[in-house]
Amino acid sequence: MTTRTAPSGQPDLAPVAGRPFGIYIHVPFCATRCGYCDFNTYTPTELGGSNPEGWLAALRVELRMAAARVGAVPVRTVFVGGGTPSLLGSAGLAAVLDAVRDNFELAAGVEVTTEANPESTSPEFFAALRKAGYTRVSLGMQSVAPHVLAVLDRTHSPGRALAAAAEARTAGFEHVNIDLIYGTPGESDDDLRRSVDAAVHAGVDHVSGYALVVEDGTALARRVRRGEIAAPDDDVLAQRYELLDTHLSEAGFEWYEVSNWSRPGGECRHNLGYWDGGEWWGAGPGAHGFLGATRWWNIKHPNAYAQALADGLVPVADFEELDPQARHLEDVMLRLRLRRGLACGDLTAGERARLAGLVADGLVDAAGERVVLTDRGRLLADGVVRTLLD
Repeated sequence: MTTRTAPSGQPDLAPVAGRPFGIYIHVPFCATRCGYCDFNTYTPTELGGSNPEGWLAALRVELRMAAARVGAVPVRTVFVGGGTPSLLGSAGLAAVLDAVRDNFELAAGVEVTTEANPESTSPEFFAALRKAGYTRVSLGMQSVAPHVLAVLDRTHSPGRALAAAAEARTAGFEHVNIDLIYGTPGESDDDLRRSVDAAVHAGVDHVSGYALVVEDGTALARRVRRGEIAAPDDDVLAQRYELLDTHLSEAGFEWYEVSNWSRPGGECRHNLGYWDGGEWWGAGPGAHGFLGATRWWNIKHPNAYAQALADGLVPVADFEELDPQARHLEDVMLRLRLRRGLACGDLTAGERARLAGLVADGLVDAAGERVVLTDRGRLLADGVVRTLLD
């Protein structure tokens, strides 16, 4: 894998015919910063004069540049993430989707998703989003236990995410996702059970469940380092994952990716594109994109991002060109996380030789010419990938 850095050169960004194409848009604004978050987000005091109106103007410029490079490729999925996209309000999010429509052709049946913080939503918000053309909403709930939310520095009340999910369903959203985090210090098995039950009873058709990770540089990492709270325990995380999977399975959800469960037809098509060889343009400060053999990531700070666009540049901070070996490694790593796994024929001779040991250890099933993680293999997915690729 070779890497070139901007501004010494900018990448040639062109899609490959036949691959699914989507657009990711990053909204970098948050009212407050959660203690575990290391995403490219900014609170009002950190923005240095940047504001949503200036961000949207710059985004429109980037989308025009993107359309000129991508050409007439239909957009199958749009995902607005962050940050907190719902801070833009329904009018702001409608303007974001209009900016996409102004520059790209949306495919028939396009999936259009936005993330939302429950506290910045309302019945009127969801109704306006649905009218604007959004088809899916993802709500950050994390937990219904107040003491767990307190450790995570989440500001919403435990019941607000559930009310927001019901409001979204009433507004006509067929696809509603709730995010959960498990393994937070102080969380009990019962806390997680109640969170899963609440999500199911809210009528959502998709649940994402993520093990808490203590990222360097976050407030949570500083608290762990000072000994105020314990770091997540790997054995506890595995136990909680099994609890989550069991409860969701009993409620009619199936895992389709290691950290994602849905009712039939509720899979997030945009995220499937990431795992299954699709391409996407990442727009907005710090957004990542992937076209052809090129992965790139944008300038992070909204002011510097906007200035690059004002100077006529695609706002790329850095990029890398993936050689065939690197692309193969990524394909194996990502597709093995999916319930449908990957074809045995896609593996090299050396990888197929190592496959037998993983089957014997009960970590993968290679029947039917596909390699699929077993339940135990899902708990050790990263190790399975390392063994297979070594």
